[in-house]
Amino acid sequence: MDDHSPLKQTPLHALHLSLGARMVPFAGYDMPVQYPAGVMKEHLHTRSAAGLFDVSHMGQIIVKPKSGRIEDAALALETLVPVDVLGLGEGRQRYGLFTNESGGVLDDLMIANRGDHLFLVVNASCKDTDFAHLRKHLGETCDLALLEDRALIALQGPQAVTVLAELWADIATMRFMDVVEAELHDVPCIISRSGYTGEDGFEISIPAASAEDVTRRILEHPDVMPIGLGARDSLRLEAGLCLYGNDIDTTTTPVEAALEWAMQKARRTGGSREGGFPGADIILRQLADKASRRRVGLKPEGKAPVRAGAALFADAEGRMPIGTVTSGGFGPSADHPVAMGYVDIAHTANGTQVFAEVRGKYLPMTVTALPFITPTYKR
Repeated sequence: MDDHSPLKQTPLHALHLSLGARMVPFAGYDMPVQYPAGVMKEHLHTRSAAGLFDVSHMGQIIVKPKSGRIEDAALALETLVPVDVLGLGEGRQRYGLFTNESGGVLDDLMIANRGDHLFLVVNASCKDTDFAHLRKHLGETCDLALLEDRALIALQGPQAVTVLAELWADIATMRFMDVVEAELHDVPCIISRSGYTGEDGFEISIPAASAEDVTRRILEHPDVMPIGLGARDSLRLEAGLCLYGNDIDTTTTPVEAALEWAMQKARRTGGSREGGFPGADIILRQLADKASRRRVGLKPEGKAPVRAGAALFADAEGRMPIGTVTSGGFGPSADHPVAMGYVDIAHTANGTQVFAEVRGKYLPMTVTALPFITPTYKR
């Protein structure tokens, strides 16, 4: 984005200002990084009660088959993602990845089967290029729409279901990755039981004209606190979740990123719809033979965080480079610094000691299983 372009605003921008948010540029939008409570309190409140996030900057896309058969839209989308979309049941959602011809990740996204169409949620920084990518490859078989008239909020934390059950009692019956349409305060919303924190929670797509009213009324609940981008980042890092542009991008494959779980059996070698997506030859070969590097969890010794970009070495003198930290910070719930990064495959075993270069010093870190906290998704 041009540095001189005016920042876009979400439908909840005025609400953020009224709540005393500190605003920062993010993916071309003016977004709240924190509120007066501060990042630490916001993070811990989400883990103990319920945090409300504005994620309206993300892209919401409709993919509707011109034939009227949802199977045709699913098969069309499968030409762009290494995911079993055809096997996704109505009212269900799954994580997916757009890949390129070299096996790199163009973006990660959520894919929901809404009965007569697919509903995609993509990253803010990629939504225009994602939509152009879809239009180029699916435009002949599907009608596509990038929705500009909807907001998106996330309510995350152990009390999220209790809060929303006061507005719609049946919400408690939803499973992780279920998607439904329901009314909240008499406003029709699309609700998924999903999120980006490692906690149980929901993501709610709301017509933009009603977004501030619905959000304000949810915030009136004593268990709910508004949460900014700062705590969103520390929550997802503790949960071992990738941030596009940091932990995954066009130079990383799904196998290198330890995202094999997102590629179902049907799309793998020997599956009923093996391959057929960009970079399939590279990705399937890595699934069989392993990649030369892999994303891992990293726990620094001591209390000093190790930030993204720090080079990793196998030795304390910095003679043997083996990788790079891609995300790092302090984990308030873990109560110690946490990080993720890529290391050569020979150094991926849990318990392996590696060293990060920070201001000319080589700080010891331990390769650690992800996530750093126990997820509480409602299975």
